[in-house]
Amino acid sequence: MSTPRMAVIGAGSWGTALVKLLSGTQEGVGWWVRRQETIDHVRKYGHNPDYTTGAALDARRLAMSTDLREVVAAADVLVIAVPSAFLKATLDQLPPDALHGKTCFSAVKGIVPETNQIVGDHLLHQWGVAKADLGIICGPCHAEEVALERLSYLTIASQDPAKAALMGEALSGPFLKTTLSDDIYGTEYAAILKNVIAVCAGISVGLGYGDNYRAVLVSRAIQEIARFVAAVHPITRDINEPAYLGDLLVTAYSTFSRNREFGVMVGKGYSVRAAQLEMNMVAEGYYAVKCVQAINAKLGVDMPITSATYRMLYERMAPAIEMRLLSEKLA
Repeated sequence: MSTPRMAVIGAGSWGTALVKLLSGTQEGVGWWVRRQETIDHVRKYGHNPDYTTGAALDARRLAMSTDLREVVAAADVLVIAVPSAFLKATLDQLPPDALHGKTCFSAVKGIVPETNQIVGDHLLHQWGVAKADLGIICGPCHAEEVALERLSYLTIASQDPAKAALMGEALSGPFLKTTLSDDIYGTEYAAILKNVIAVCAGISVGLGYGDNYRAVLVSRAIQEIARFVAAVHPITRDINEPAYLGDLLVTAYSTFSRNREFGVMVGKGYSVRAAQLEMNMVAEGYYAVKCVQAINAKLGVDMPITSATYRMLYERMAPAIEMRLLSEKLA
């Protein structure tokens, strides 16, 4: 039996890092890249000029194209790494049956704003992907450290153990280890919520709060995540596993975290728009908190950190006042 052909959709930080990993174990990895200039640069210089520039890429092992239909049609296994805010517009370039029979792994850590769905549900209900063909790739892991070939870990979730194992093998290497899971909903929701928490942690940094405060914030945050994922998908899970707690820790504390950086700017007095323009990168937590707040309006889960972050970003509550009020609730 021939090895399934894999392709990555997206050329941002995570897309580039995943291409680096897959091309280390697979030949002819498909890669959808939006701009021809990026493809030309990778072929000439061996790295993406826009994202994760430290990731060395062997263009001879890649099948790069700006034609999304072509890349999808040629692949059996798709790894989707487009920011959630742009996912619908990207996939809408495809015919309605383009993903039928494909195995789709999402590396997107956000909610599709147009449908208020996690990416897994969007693929299931809008694109007809079978649940057995759906997988999630989550942390704890930063694309920048993958590019630097620092020892990193990924969690691969799928309800089909064989598909999870296949993706785990394809991504594994000397500096990347994988853990398998069957919790496709819990891992994806936790990956979304940790971005919201990281924004809040960053705001606390910008306001001048110290490590002691963030230790309490993050400790309470994993409890908040546990309550929410239990409400949306009640199964037995250990919330202290790396896919949940580990991913939260690295995103809330690391200087590589885009969500934390975005929060730092807001805490220092930047407007949301100014912070977005300064970063020139997508902070998934900004979009996610609005969607999570809407979902939780129906669930009624106690989520003080998420609610405070929503008020600071969308209701223009002064971060200094909101953080002080939150600090009282965390005691």
